[in-house]
Amino acid sequence: MATALRAAAPDEGKRSPGADKTLLRFITCGSVDDGKSTLIGRLLYDSKLLLDDQLAALEAESRRAGRAEGALDFASLVDGLAAEREQGITIDVAYRFFETDRRKFVVADTPGHEQYTRNMATGASTAELAVILVDARKGILPQTKRHSRIVHLLGIRRIVLAVNKMDLVSYDQARFDAIVADYAAFAAEAGIEDFTAIPMSGLAGDNVTRRSQRMDWYRGPSLLEHLEDVPGEPPAADDVFRLPVQWVNRWGQDFRGYAGTIASGTLRAADPVRILPSGARTRVERIVTFDGDLAEAAAGQPVTLLLADQVDCARGDMIVADDSATPLVEQFEADLIWMAHEPLVPGRSYWLKLGTLTVAASVAHAGPLGLNDIARATILLDRPVPALPYRRSRRLGGFILIDRATNATLAAGMVTRLPEGDTARTANERSGGRIIRLSGDAARARQARERLRARGRMSFVLDRASLLADLASDTVGDESELARRAAAAARLLSRAGVTVLIAPDVPAADALGPELDLSDPPESWDWII
Repeated sequence: MATALRAAAPDEGKRSPGADKTLLRFITCGSVDDGKSTLIGRLLYDSKLLLDDQLAALEAESRRAGRAEGALDFASLVDGLAAEREQGITIDVAYRFFETDRRKFVVADTPGHEQYTRNMATGASTAELAVILVDARKGILPQTKRHSRIVHLLGIRRIVLAVNKMDLVSYDQARFDAIVADYAAFAAEAGIEDFTAIPMSGLAGDNVTRRSQRMDWYRGPSLLEHLEDVPGEPPAADDVFRLPVQWVNRWGQDFRGYAGTIASGTLRAADPVRILPSGARTRVERIVTFDGDLAEAAAGQPVTLLLADQVDCARGDMIVADDSATPLVEQFEADLIWMAHEPLVPGRSYWLKLGTLTVAASVAHAGPLGLNDIARATILLDRPVPALPYRRSRRLGGFILIDRATNATLAAGMVTRLPEGDTARTANERSGGRIIRLSGDAARARQARERLRARGRMSFVLDRASLLADLASDTVGDESELARRAAAAARLLSRAGVTVLIAPDVPAADALGPELDLSDPPESWDWII
């Protein structure tokens, strides 16, 4: 799809002086030393949003940094850690709040160094807009592309390509146009449909808060004008009530409430609801907040729900509207951003944290993943959980993978596709067992079953011999019929709560689940929970 460049008119989207100010969360990102911290410092300084003591500290820090008389080190307003100031780079994510006459802003200055890409992804996870800086001398770098891919995966669709340090290339329009063309070619390949390109100098202040006279060939808005005019995040299309339970509040003997932040939809007192994954039904008796009971609550509000019946509900469960078709899934496809130095091991058991829920999970169908790599993978879970694609819900579609031994965060993930047809479940269906196709040595399927049995999991090995002996003795020579009966038997067993291991000698059907390789020794089969 062709990439479109937008240059919003200066008057576009202006509100009347009495209108309520909207809030825009945005990030600055890009390669190391592209001027992200300096740009934010310049925004704060030119907008006259600094207090007297902050100005005094800025001047003192600039003198200590050896700046010329009157020159200010704007990056020091944001780079708070001593290690950052000493190295001249941003390590942590620095958040700053500011506002103008027309809008409120929360900006996250994220690190550009490749080693801290995971911090950048953290800052981007709550942003609505990304300002991707490029040094006009260096052009598009690998980290520029990596950060662009990450913000796109995280659902940020409003991107500003800030071609910075134009003062160091004599404000050359040809250099700006070449960088924009390079980025447009990359954006088309990466699926980025739209971005706004602005030439600027964070140090000199060109096109930061006001348009520069030194680049009269540029007719678009300054960065601040664009940030004030750009529309906010549209409301979520999903209006189904869902609340992940974060905490069971036992305040006194007669008070049992279920606390959490509403992920989507609205709720009214007395509404019927259902608990996932158990499927238990009840109704809401009270909606309790610190300021008192509410008659109605909506997405984004933290509440405590008192239910009419004593139901089994704990942290990690989800309370949903009774008539919602919220899917329960045991596997899904996802985009992974690998954040650890140790590589991904397909089949190894990790903790997966999705909202308030933590479950055991393994990764299948993924290539080698090392630090900062991005890939599409199949995620297998040890039990059915409620989930939605990330594009529909950040809260219910974004997750992290955690090392079970060290509790270190290894990867960030975004659900891209849920199972369809017979492999998908809804909250109205009973939870069942997993179906796993095995490759490698057929004899090892029984070793896998013993591992499951030792951990208290019901399992069954479905191999050619058992099928021909019991269910498919009349199908000799008919591989398609054998595959059909194998699939039917696997589904029946899984609905009864049995984990079905499909041996390698059974004809594979696409509906029989993901394939796992058992060619490694049994002690490495950490995916068996």
